Amino acid sequence: MLELLKNLAAWLTSPAQWSGPEGIATRVLEHLEYSLLATLAAAVIALPVGLLIGHTGRGAFLAVNLSSFGRALPTVGLVTLVFLAGGLSVWPVYVSLVALAVPVIITNTYAGMAAVDPEVKDAAKGVGLRGRQVLWQVELPLALPLIMTGVRLATVQVVATATIAAYVSFGGLGRYVFDGLAQRDLVQVLGGAVLVAVLAVAADLALGGLTRLLFRGRPAAAR
Repeated sequence: MLELLKNLAAWLTSPAQWSGPEGIATRVLEHLEYSLLATLAAAVIALPVGLLIGHTGRGAFLAVNLSSFGRALPTVGLVTLVFLAGGLSVWPVYVSLVALAVPVIITNTYAGMAAVDPEVKDAAKGVGLRGRQVLWQVELPLALPLIMTGVRLATVQVVATATIAAYVSFGGLGRYVFDGLAQRDLVQVLGGAVLVAVLAVAADLALGGLTRLLFRGRPAAAR
């Protein structure tokens, strides 16, 4: 075990391992590209849906149960299905990662909207604000902490799952995991897994710090 850890440390700190088109730096950038584009696409799709459901109250059952659907989604199976249908391209990876992230963002966006005190909304209507004004000027600002939590959770999930890009012969940190398994190179497998874990934790800490910075004036319960 000690020897394995020494080899892992040597693999992670080797200058040669960090350079070149297949080096760690390149793989990290590829992984971030998959993760960020998929999360942005998911947010573009999910935020309007979550805001609409939260504002109107229609489709609440769907929003509440979408998170369970996301956890049960067989991501590798979805990648394979889209890959077989669409051919060799990076789109199966993005479709699968977006499908993973959308339910989390919708559920948390709805939860944030639903948590807004009805009396606050009634007071806003009482001073003359109409439907859209209530949404943008009252509900959305109050719901933002929970919405940010949803984006944060989705980002971490996507970063941790973007290894599937290597499953269909693309890059990212999953390349080390799949190549290491094929070559029976345990050090390479563990190195890839450690890098993915570190990247996911870094994304979580970065978004958590951003959330605290943006909403530091609010009570802890609101965050």
